[in-house]
Amino acid sequence: MGDILVGTCSWTDRALLAAGWYPPGRRDAEGRLRHYAEQFPVVEVDASYYALPSRRNSALWAERTPPGFRFDVKAFSLLTGHPTRSGALPAELRPALPRQRGHGPADADPALLDEVWRRFAEALEPLRAADRLGSVLFQFPPWFAPGPHAETALRACAERTAGWPVSVEFRHPDWWQEERYGATAALLGELDLTAVAVDTAQGLPGSLRPVTPVTTRRLGVVRFHGRSREWRTGGKEDRFRHRYTEDELTAWLPGVRRMAERTDLLHVLFNTCCGDAAVTAAASMRDLLGLPAGVRRRTGNGVEGAMDPRGGGRG
Repeated sequence: MGDILVGTCSWTDRALLAAGWYPPGRRDAEGRLRHYAEQFPVVEVDASYYALPSRRNSALWAERTPPGFRFDVKAFSLLTGHPTRSGALPAELRPALPRQRGHGPADADPALLDEVWRRFAEALEPLRAADRLGSVLFQFPPWFAPGPHAETALRACAERTAGWPVSVEFRHPDWWQEERYGATAALLGELDLTAVAVDTAQGLPGSLRPVTPVTTRRLGVVRFHGRSREWRTGGKEDRFRHRYTEDELTAWLPGVRRMAERTDLLHVLFNTCCGDAAVTAAASMRDLLGLPAGVRRRTGNGVEGAMDPRGGGRG
């Protein structure tokens, strides 16, 4: 069975900061990340969806976390076909954005798209060099439906990211419907892209099936988005407002373990970004799986323990 890393989809969310989860003396940028890494071995960077990340921040994140810690970085909105504000781009690139014919990568100004890809890759390099990059998450929008156009976009994405660890989350429900489940899994496997399993509210228009696909041996990913009835219609806090119960998490344990049996590494991430809901759920899932806090290390005799965020073992 592969290692299971449990964490959250942000460590800088305003609601989390306001919830008091970070102790006194650990509330500056460095202190927050070091404290988080004492509790969990993986985190998702979601700010990179809203604005291009910076190489400097990636270098700081690598310095402030122990060996074995992983960052899953969410791809910038322009690269996944989402609407992109001009203010999300560096000032010198903004004049090119109005020339878009639409919102998707295929519609963007080619020179702009090339430059955005280059800068995005450059920003991730310190994480790659320090062996902290867990995955780059490409979350495609609800209108990204199965078909020739989407397959072409996925193939182009795979070419652009060759050599990267890449995970793919679909928001259009048809990708994982029973009748095309096999075709979707086969396509992602062919392209060496990791499928993301999701937990969301059921019974709503556009609800996503709680399936557990595995398309690459090296990595599996599960993202828990909560069970809000406003999953498709509310604002950010309404869509992700949920506190997982122990029964809800326990029901997922067989699926999580099945995925771990088929992968070398499994990331389990909580995206319920209201207050401390995500860190609370992640800690509960970690405990249900019998995992220690922080980053595990392997000794010569196979014994595993947690590592100090400064790099030394804590037993």
